[in-house]
Amino acid sequence: MPAFEPWTVVKVPFPYTDKPVTQRRPALVLASLPDAGGPPLLWVAMITSAAHKRWSGDLEVADLTAAGLPAPSMVRLAKLATIEADVADPLGELARGERRAVRAWLRKTLSILHA
Repeated sequence: MPAFEPWTVVKVPFPYTDKPVTQRRPALVLASLPDAGGPPLLWVAMITSAAHKRWSGDLEVADLTAAGLPAPSMVRLAKLATIEADVADPLGELARGERRAVRAWLRKTLSILHA
């Protein structure tokens, strides 16, 4: 099983929030948890088509080639999941400039953790 670093774009069975099913889709690795006490886990953010209506926290993926994505896409930071690493397939990597935007959004949104 490959080790996944933050900023890796992977394809995983991402759970729906409103249906009892999953769909294999791209996601952005935010953290790898190899020693979680069970199987290695990944914290991931959904990546969705840029054709969808934008949500707060959606960030456009500008470098589709580096990310391994076939169509215009955006990281949907409002939809996070914990996935077992052994079901993830690597696609690519998020470009450095886009990483700054993800960090800034997460820092602002999770600021409650610093209170």
